[in-house]
Amino acid sequence: MNHERREQVAREDLVMFINACLASTGQREFYDDAYGQKVSIDFLHDYILGNYRLLYARTLAAGINHFNQGQIILKLLATGRDTLPKYKAEEGALIAAALQALPPNRAWKVLEQIRQRKINNRRARAIAREYLATRPDRIAFDAVKYRSKMRAIAIHAHLKLEGELGPFLFRHWQQRVYQTELFEKFRQGYYSAQAVYNLPFTVAEGLANKHQIPRQVFLNQIEQQMTTGEKLRLQGSAARTGEVELKVDFHRLPLTRLALYVLSLSLEQRQREGERLHLALEGSARLALQKAPLQVGRVAAVLDCSYSSSGSTEKRRRPLGVALAVHYLLQAAAEDYRAFWTIPVQDALQVVPRGQTDLATPLLEALTWEPELVVIISDGWENDPPHGAAEVLRVYCSKLDPEGKRAIVHCNPVFNADDFSLRPLSPAIPTVGLRDAEDLPTMLGFARFASGAAPLEELEQYLETRVQQMLAKSHTYRARRDSS
Repeated sequence: MNHERREQVAREDLVMFINACLASTGQREFYDDAYGQKVSIDFLHDYILGNYRLLYARTLAAGINHFNQGQIILKLLATGRDTLPKYKAEEGALIAAALQALPPNRAWKVLEQIRQRKINNRRARAIAREYLATRPDRIAFDAVKYRSKMRAIAIHAHLKLEGELGPFLFRHWQQRVYQTELFEKFRQGYYSAQAVYNLPFTVAEGLANKHQIPRQVFLNQIEQQMTTGEKLRLQGSAARTGEVELKVDFHRLPLTRLALYVLSLSLEQRQREGERLHLALEGSARLALQKAPLQVGRVAAVLDCSYSSSGSTEKRRRPLGVALAVHYLLQAAAEDYRAFWTIPVQDALQVVPRGQTDLATPLLEALTWEPELVVIISDGWENDPPHGAAEVLRVYCSKLDPEGKRAIVHCNPVFNADDFSLRPLSPAIPTVGLRDAEDLPTMLGFARFASGAAPLEELEQYLETRVQQMLAKSHTYRARRDSS
């Protein structure tokens, strides 16, 4: 294999892997079961780790989802002896920065899996110790909420626990009074039903069962202690079991989660609360653009609301939620914007997953409008007619726009386990993974690699730049923490 061919294979492998890490979470999808998803993504991890270790580690900075960040951290820690000496410092810094940036529940789960997988080397212990040191202001909360995980991790990594942390985790915590306020509240909640309501919801829930507090009474009184995410997770069960309906402050939700919350409401609720929901989605889109700016001119979005966008039991309405969130994001970012749904809707808030997948019709309408950029949000399974959009794109790109003056990007929120990739619409346009609408600015930048136009050297430089940005952000955080 000559040098050019090797570079092409490497670029294709890395693009495929990054795309998979953007979309796959190892959970069931509409067309794939969870087992196939997990086997497929695990194979990809092992293949890229074995052949491109440096770039595998640098993928941590590429904006991939939390599930795959956790898998990369674990696999790097388990195979540390294979790291070249000149890259050991960078790899360790990347692992620490990525772990620190994960939501706490995911970070503690990763640390727990280090123990479960029997990864017990010096670097793994150092990573656990450093993570503990990054959370001095939250350590008591973590000890209460993730008590069993922290205890197991402390034993496995031989952690030295300061102050009352050790006695709380190990030494008959029921038999003493604590100076740490949250530890003392937990001790009181173990014995007193009324004291349960001073604790975080996930901790209080277990103690409420111990005290046999009626479910509706417990939810009514604990609501002020619940986070927005916890309230959202209970919405579905409330609708099915008749539990107390909780008041969700949706103005605090990120854009994609807010879109998924809107879609979980009945059509009557969406219509009744239409103005408030619309304003909340607009505000969330503006906030997302402040964090990741995107300035575009005349933009058309082709949005898939066919039945397959209903997702799966594990990812309910996820593809449709991403489409709705992208609709609001592009509306806020573009100078001129139009949406073209597979099933036309007058009000985007009333969209529901239904019907076959006809992407050709809205795509033709979008191209006729003559935008500068076309963004297609779809799982790629078009069947009405099959390959209709692919044929439209083939003709358009080869005959009407051979120079590629109009940018067309397919964003796919669903990983296809059968061939370890995202299902493309056409080889004429790039397909990139999209887990959350908030990642769209990053993915539009990544699309040039998925198109095959950029060489491996440019992809490597892109990842190196992302690494520098990630580590700089981590160092800034540590400097602020140490000076406070």
